[in-house]
Amino acid sequence: MNNSNIDYSQKVVEMKKITKMFGNFVANDNIDLTVHKGEVHALLGENGAGKSTLMNILYGLYHQTSGEIHINGNLVNMDNPNVAISNGIGMVHQHFMLVQPFTVAQNIILGTEPIKGMGAIDIKKAVKDVEALSQKYGLYVDPNKKIEDITVGMQQRVEILKALYRGAEILILDEPTAVLTPQEIQELMQIIRNLTREGKSVIIITHKLKEIKASADYCTIIRRGKYIDTVKVSESSEDDLAAKMVGREVNFKVDKIEAKPQEVVLQIKDLTVKDNRKISVVDELSLEVKAGEILGVAGIDGNGQSELVEALTGLRKSESGSIKINGQEVFNKKPKEMFTSGIKNIPEDRHKRGLILDFSVAENMVLQNYKDHRFSKNGILNKDAIDKYAEAIVERFDVRPTDHTTKARSLSGGNQQKVIIGREVDNIEISRAATQKAQLLIATQPTRGLDVGAIEFVHKSLVKQRDEGNAVLLVSLELDEVMNVSDRIAVIYEGKIVGIMDAKDADENTLGLMMAGGEEHE
Repeated sequence: MNNSNIDYSQKVVEMKKITKMFGNFVANDNIDLTVHKGEVHALLGENGAGKSTLMNILYGLYHQTSGEIHINGNLVNMDNPNVAISNGIGMVHQHFMLVQPFTVAQNIILGTEPIKGMGAIDIKKAVKDVEALSQKYGLYVDPNKKIEDITVGMQQRVEILKALYRGAEILILDEPTAVLTPQEIQELMQIIRNLTREGKSVIIITHKLKEIKASADYCTIIRRGKYIDTVKVSESSEDDLAAKMVGREVNFKVDKIEAKPQEVVLQIKDLTVKDNRKISVVDELSLEVKAGEILGVAGIDGNGQSELVEALTGLRKSESGSIKINGQEVFNKKPKEMFTSGIKNIPEDRHKRGLILDFSVAENMVLQNYKDHRFSKNGILNKDAIDKYAEAIVERFDVRPTDHTTKARSLSGGNQQKVIIGREVDNIEISRAATQKAQLLIATQPTRGLDVGAIEFVHKSLVKQRDEGNAVLLVSLELDEVMNVSDRIAVIYEGKIVGIMDAKDADENTLGLMMAGGEEHE
């Protein structure tokens, strides 16, 4: 419902002919963006399209190479974030910028602390102000809780409150739902509605089409750094948006032939694994994955999925049970031994487990096998061989930018994921050729934070490994993904497999019931 006191025709942001270059690389090429008061405006594009770069320019973290920024009709030289904040702009980054041991209130007032007599911080006033803001916008955060003790969804609310506390009228949310549960996503959508009802303008950087349809009024699409179109969301279908984003029609359904399962590659029997609190979170779990199939593991987050994968990749010691790869016992082997036995891994957290961000793309390509005779001799790396190897994978997996000397940190999330997938798939092919044995590819949350084009690419890569006779274990919190990609689905609940079914027989209701601890199904 519109507030009659708000002038919705007012242009609060006008970015005109914005170009941003990093050396010879054009990240933004002559882009226009207009946002009105009280509007939710989605910025849609593939990973690496230049969305975050454009918003970092608006927030003063980067300075445009050319072009103009007008805020409320005034030309502004957005030199740094302080200029942006003074012009009523706040930004919530994808990776939160909070001090973990500090309380919610301490984080929100940091740098703008209210002062009472003798120069002391008036923490009571701060708590009172935070509570008032929290109530006004339906954010409901406890000001006295420490950041390290609250959920990711609550931490995001703290970041929003931080911006509002500093007077933000224009709020930029960078991939705001990437780390949220479905329930938290619904709550965030309500928070956004509360903000726009008060006349705030919200810019959402995203590639999730369902969320654009659910929350945005207008959507500007950019592709490979260029402006493509601005559309009214209510008049555009998901298919239309996807086609404009990637420049072609996108197939949301995974094309695959019927699976032809063969010998058992991974055999887990009675596996028990404890978490960091010494509580058994994988509880006498048994599971088999065969060559030529994709077995999807469905479950609500926190039911032992992460610890199971850590045990399978040698990153966590198991308490008891058995893990066999092609009949060979690998229980509690080290990560390197797990790798050489035939387990390749697309990790859940690409930053923490998949890449060394300050290494180049080429260096990240050989993390597991830099000692291989192809890449080193007598302890000295063969840079030319590594570069040539990296060039081939970059080209094959369409990693952008194509410069393999680029630091992994500077790549978008989707392109970082392509680096990891390219490396692991190539490792599978080399190991398969050397041993003649099927390999196991573990893919945990492989499409988290990726656009529809990159998701399509990842799914095709998984199916290709299956079709080449390898085994794929897909662990995902996205039920649509598990149902769409898998041949069989195993449901995990409280560390146990409570049911296994053919994917073609699965439906959301049955899986949802099992995931919540309902009836078993075999």
